[in-house]
Amino acid sequence: MPVVGLLLGHSLARDLGAAADPIAGALLGLAGSYAIVSELINERGGARDSDLSAKRLVVLAGALSIDNLVIGFALGAYHVNLAVAAVTIAAVSVGLSLLGLEIGGRLGEHLGRRSELVGGAALVLVGLAVGTGLL
Repeated sequence: MPVVGLLLGHSLARDLGAAADPIAGALLGLAGSYAIVSELINERGGARDSDLSAKRLVVLAGALSIDNLVIGFALGAYHVNLAVAAVTIAAVSVGLSLLGLEIGGRLGEHLGRRSELVGGAALVLVGLAVGTGLL
């Protein structure tokens, strides 16, 4: 996803200019909102599997990969070297994913079903920060 974002960023940088940050923030906010709404719908309907199905996992991974697309897009707008960016993003993504799995496992014990709401809220907040230029 970051490589796709980099390629798009290189080609669209001139066209979007200052609108890139608000667009990136909006995409992150939408991903977070999706996580929150889907969790609230599942909570209300009571139809929640205790295990994460493969289909749900793929949809969730795709939605959360939007941030990688946005990061790649931003780096492409700054004309960062594609190979260096891809290797750096891959290394950081693997490290932070492993850290997130560990922290998520521990927080999941305390937060239970509310963990998806917390994750969605975090994405919305990051989206607001990116969209307003705070990050």
